[in-house]
Amino acid sequence: MFVDSHCHLDRLELDKLGLSLQQVVANAQAQQIEHMLCVCVSLNEYAQMAQQVAGFDCVSVSCGEHPLHQQEAIDAERLLQLCSSPDVVAVGETGLDYFYAPDSKLSQQSAFVSHIEVANQLSKPLIIHTRDARADTLALMRSHQADKSGGVLHCFTENWDMAKAALDLGFYISISGIMTFRNADELRAVVKKLPLDRLLIETDAPYLAPVPHRGKTNQPAYVTAVAQAVADVKGVSLNELARVTTANFYQLFSLVNKAA
Repeated sequence: MFVDSHCHLDRLELDKLGLSLQQVVANAQAQQIEHMLCVCVSLNEYAQMAQQVAGFDCVSVSCGEHPLHQQEAIDAERLLQLCSSPDVVAVGETGLDYFYAPDSKLSQQSAFVSHIEVANQLSKPLIIHTRDARADTLALMRSHQADKSGGVLHCFTENWDMAKAALDLGFYISISGIMTFRNADELRAVVKKLPLDRLLIETDAPYLAPVPHRGKTNQPAYVTAVAQAVADVKGVSLNELARVTTANFYQLFSLVNKAA
């Protein structure tokens, strides 16, 4: 059985897909995906997102504000209040993105620190997005003791040095469909080095559909294609990759109900 450790079910354009959310979840379950983590990108959207997926026992939720969704300074008290809900299994996604929003570096850094502090206060893992911000991401993780809460660098596209630094802080590394892209040789080389016991797999749906689904709207059912690509690079069977990454997911996101 597989787990999609990072998706955005609330951002699926269901009308374009010609599917209901129930059908998207059923498609995933038909591909042996037993659980999905629906990740929040905006505090203002959290309540609606949580309501959309509330009827699915196989879907858990996080709460946080993506670095590209910060129109104003983060409300740290509101973040703490929302993340305190027992339904919230992780804090984020948070982090730094200097590729798309270099002008908001300072506000991104402040928000990232707030997420780390909330995660440490609640003992909930962090979901971190980082792009073109390697040094600052690691510096803030270290200086604000992100290793206390732990977490994952999701949709990893950085180099081995950053992966090693995150691993040394006790973090997991999550691999998306980007690994299947033709120009992803460097990422595949990193994946080859990653220890199996720190690996997660994800779709980041509705974005970044893996080969052979590239060009389509991504959905959790496609996480098996990511798993196969990772298994091929790691030289293990698909069943073994599924077993290990699923165990890793429940180890990190320990508040997820396994029976769901």
